[in-house]
Amino acid sequence: MQQALINWFADNLSWLPREAVVFVISMIPILELRGGLIAASLLGVGYVKAVIICIIGNVIPVPFILLFINKIFEVMKKTKTFSGLVGKLEDKAMSKSDKIKKYEFAGLVLFVGIPLPGTGAWTGSLIAALLRVNLKKAFPAVLCGLLLATAIMSVITSLIPYLITLL
Repeated sequence: MQQALINWFADNLSWLPREAVVFVISMIPILELRGGLIAASLLGVGYVKAVIICIIGNVIPVPFILLFINKIFEVMKKTKTFSGLVGKLEDKAMSKSDKIKKYEFAGLVLFVGIPLPGTGAWTGSLIAALLRVNLKKAFPAVLCGLLLATAIMSVITSLIPYLITLL
């Protein structure tokens, strides 16, 4: 699914510079930094440039989620149209919150950093906000998680294909 989304964005944003496409993909939930690095690799964006673009793109939404999502959800819950959606988002995020509750900083770092479906900066920030984790703890933890995700995804998107070419 992630590959199909990346292809869709790359095709429909082809009028933008490749770097802008990578930046936009990195800001989108589900795709985030992981999708941005894969897209950068597919679009031929240089590794160092791609990493910088992806980290910046993925980190931009984080402070807004941490600071404002609880208020936004409160307002949305008051509407018939969005109350069910907010409930589902909260339930899904909180169902993944056990490790963050138990290990706090390290749990949030690992949750954001290990590239599995349903993890990442968006969901990690949402969980931290819903758990009312202090911004001074949550933001650095998410940033450390992004750096961990960058390292893991760098191996996946760069080193593995390089090793395959050597075979």
